[in-house]
Amino acid sequence: MAYVEVDAGPIDYVDTGGDGPPIVLLHGVPMTPQTQWAHVLPHLRGHRVVMPTLPMGGHRRPMRPGTDLSQFGMAAILGQFLEAAALDEVVLVLNDWGGGQFLLTERLPGHERVGALALVACEAFDNFPPAPARALAAVAKVPGGIWLTVQAMRLRPVRQARSGYGGMSRRGIPDDVLREWFAPALAAAGIRRDFAAFAAGAPPSAVLLAAAARLAEVDLPTLVVWAAHDTMMPLAHGQRLADLLPRARLVVAGESATLVPFDEPELLAGLLIDLTNAVRHSGHR
Repeated sequence: MAYVEVDAGPIDYVDTGGDGPPIVLLHGVPMTPQTQWAHVLPHLRGHRVVMPTLPMGGHRRPMRPGTDLSQFGMAAILGQFLEAAALDEVVLVLNDWGGGQFLLTERLPGHERVGALALVACEAFDNFPPAPARALAAVAKVPGGIWLTVQAMRLRPVRQARSGYGGMSRRGIPDDVLREWFAPALAAAGIRRDFAAFAAGAPPSAVLLAAAARLAEVDLPTLVVWAAHDTMMPLAHGQRLADLLPRARLVVAGESATLVPFDEPELLAGLLIDLTNAVRHSGHR
């Protein structure tokens, strides 16, 4: 696994190599992209895929103390990653975590490297965090709260609860994958510190909605894929995003919950290839 240094610290990533616009696959909380996108990757052979592990709790090396790990801070880290990895004409793909939108709405450094956007059943508008995760956000503000949370994740019934991670995929998330996601936070206090800072870092609703309104200025080819069986991301948000973004196409994944990469990987891969080809043929915009 390669890494680049950004202001926050080292960001590990996987780069499959290859020609053409890089497809940058982002991940949820506290997931890793290699596991979240494992079922999609075989269908993207022949395309360059880049998967950074952002510091949301599933990362292996803690960030520097005092780093801004709020939603906007994480978007800034993403932009610095694109710059440090020298990625251009990026097809930026979000699933579960939606904060990558802020790289574009706030025009943070690195935003100009994005050539297309895919919003796949992710946080949007003022749904940061989604209702099932709001307890985590509250606990993260209490000293020791994240420690207690990750200790609870040692128990399989907690890991697989339908009100939480067990409800994010209709196929189900293998238990070894869930254990892998929480292993770094179980092992290291620095990772728990970062996890808590991120989980508690959502802006107020008014700030979120003002940022969402600026999506109307994001003039990029955009794919919006929303999940018909999602209990975290309201179905209506998919249509709202498609209406707001100037060049958006909406597709409803009829057999999916939040983690469309688990539930309908072949469908999603085909849509991402179409979007990537559009960037390739347009010469960015």
